[in-house]
Amino acid sequence: MKNLKNIPTHIILILVSLLSIFPFIWLLSTSLKGAGENIFAYPPTVIPHDFTWDNYVGVWKRVDLMRYFINSVIVAGGTVLLNLILSSLAAYPLARMEFKGKRITFFTILATIMVPFQAIMLPVYLITLKLHLTDAYGDVCGFIGLIMPFAVSAFGIFLMRQAFLTIPREMEEAAIVDGCNVFQVFWKVLLPMVKPSLAVLAIFTFIGSWGEFLWPSIVLTKEAMYTLPVGVNNLQGMFSSNWRYIAAGSVISTIPIIIFFLAMQKYFISGENEGAVKG
Repeated sequence: MKNLKNIPTHIILILVSLLSIFPFIWLLSTSLKGAGENIFAYPPTVIPHDFTWDNYVGVWKRVDLMRYFINSVIVAGGTVLLNLILSSLAAYPLARMEFKGKRITFFTILATIMVPFQAIMLPVYLITLKLHLTDAYGDVCGFIGLIMPFAVSAFGIFLMRQAFLTIPREMEEAAIVDGCNVFQVFWKVLLPMVKPSLAVLAIFTFIGSWGEFLWPSIVLTKEAMYTLPVGVNNLQGMFSSNWRYIAAGSVISTIPIIIFFLAMQKYFISGENEGAVKG
């Protein structure tokens, strides 16, 4: 009887899941349809009748997807690495140290979550230009300009602070008795104990950085510096809105996100729970 009571809940969850993944299924279906099949037919067909891989081959040959992919890896990898380091360094004193203005500092940082990036995009862009952090001054400067505005986040600081709060103070005190200084306590004792939260932060940061379109499209001027989202969007003009090629390029751009999430998923649930308790 207990299992029967859960059936309606499971049905609702399955329906919601199908609705959530349907856009991706439709995208995948469109990318596998041949030129002779109408992708806008009604009623729509999810399973392609004219199945082909030519769209993927065509996109790969006509667009430098590998270059876009490498650019995205550099930007996303640098953003994730800096977020893990800087968010942890900022969260540690907010969780384990006592200093004047600690609560005000924390709530001020937390309040910035409510400010959308679009609201501060203009001053950030002007600062980026003043510091010559665009691809007009070299590829390295271009990559730095893409990474630095997202190198640390209020969400990351909050998540890591909550994770540090779950660790008993006795662990820290024992390390100090053994001769560890403050940085050694942070690096060798506390940080290894919050790996699940680091994994969660890495996943969210990677997804956000990999899919970022607005900022790269504004900052970048050279096509060789395009990231995957910008490069895929460029397909719309190059091929007169060939939606099969656009769908194929979009599917290719989502594969790294899926792989990264699957690689980190064993930490995901425990890390979310770890960052959600004790405030």
